[in-house]
Amino acid sequence: MNKILMTSVRSDEEQAIRHYAEKNNVEIVISRDDFHPETLPDLTEIDGLVIQQTAKIGGDQQFYHHIAKQITQIATRTAGYDMIEVDLAKKAGLKITNVPAYSPRSVAEMALMQILRLLRHTPEFDKRIANNDFRWTGLQAREIHSVTIGIVGVGRIGGTLAKLLNSIDVNVLGYDTDRDASLCDVITYVTKDELLAQSDVISLHVDLNEISIHLLSEADFLKMKKGVLLINASRGPVINTSDLITFLENGQVGAVALDTVENESCVFNHDLHGQGVQDARIQKLLSMSNVIITPHVGFFTNIAVKNMVDISLDDTLMILNGQSSPHEV
Repeated sequence: MNKILMTSVRSDEEQAIRHYAEKNNVEIVISRDDFHPETLPDLTEIDGLVIQQTAKIGGDQQFYHHIAKQITQIATRTAGYDMIEVDLAKKAGLKITNVPAYSPRSVAEMALMQILRLLRHTPEFDKRIANNDFRWTGLQAREIHSVTIGIVGVGRIGGTLAKLLNSIDVNVLGYDTDRDASLCDVITYVTKDELLAQSDVISLHVDLNEISIHLLSEADFLKMKKGVLLINASRGPVINTSDLITFLENGQVGAVALDTVENESCVFNHDLHGQGVQDARIQKLLSMSNVIITPHVGFFTNIAVKNMVDISLDDTLMILNGQSSPHEV
């Protein structure tokens, strides 16, 4: 019987893990810890490894060669795999897999909700009402079909969002280096600069890689409409946070909904009650009335969680059985 270690396991994943183990006759060991050199468990009797974290593993070449003596692969039950030093892992002979499409609707629906929240000024109304201020002044909304929404990154998630928006008669622009012709009936592809200049709302759905780091920074914010609304449901480093704060303060960016931010691994999914947030940029964003922050929960739905568990374990078993995974990085 294969024995697989799953790290960073949350309680909401346990039912899916138990069901998978019973169905596939595999032993699964659960760890609550992230996978790092300083938290490295005993892998002597472990056949496969499945992780899920936003923080870098932090391993060097020696570390990856060491773990490659016990295991042959690392599966991450996430779409992003930047937490793994992939080049070092591959040099050590490890196969790396991810879950590129656990449930595109989970994140797309989150983005749609945040677009509507920003258009309807619900965060501002919530804050006013909390202070017994029930006035409407200055918070007239825009109906979603009256604005142009630009999607940066028209992959599985961005394409799903485009379809949802098209179904309610929204004019949708899209920018992607690899255009999907099957979406041309729901989206108008434009250049990045055209999208920035024409969009009333911009929603980001790109992978994190060398090209997408700080995809939006000072020069890009200057090209946007004044008062643009911005959604980031991809990865934190896609936006230069310091530049974003500057343009939120001067009104160039009207409001932003962030499900992911730079340096989030020190904050998100941690109980900081009584401690507070140490990162100065996140502190600043939390203090701003035109900012919505959620702790990277766009993926966090019943269907997505089960898919992330099942697909990552399927990939692990394929590799352990000498097969190729379609999700190898």
